[in-house]
Amino acid sequence: AQRALADAMELMANAMAQEAVSRTADRVAQEARRGGEDELRLERFMNNKPPIFKGGYDPDGAQQWIEGIERIFGAMRCLDEHRVLLGGYVLHDEADHLWGNAKQRLEAGGAFITWARFKREFLTKYFPADERNRKVI
Repeated sequence: AQRALADAMELMANAMAQEAVSRTADRVAQEARRGGEDELRLERFMNNKPPIFKGGYDPDGAQQWIEGIERIFGAMRCLDEHRVLLGGYVLHDEADHLWGNAKQRLEAGGAFITWARFKREFLTKYFPADERNRKVI
């Protein structure tokens, strides 16, 4: 009877181990698919020749950059969470450095960074409200 119990426990342990291995393999495969999807999304985005923004004082250029990026996002039916990653990808030089700092500050504060938040940070720096107000007048 004890031997039968020991055999049953061993079978149960083996089944649980196989289930754990199977779940891990599924999770790894899912992450690999997601990584592949991210690469394809980036490739599709770059094939649309998104404008690059390097920073500096250029309010009109900043507004045009946002409009150009959003036109591509619309054509790609890009989700909000992907917009932040893709938009950040085509910031270079000063703009990339400043976005990296802003992103770190926001994340440290526990903020979830949406595209609206990204744009607010970007436009506050590169197309300040006083400049936007002058354009409206």
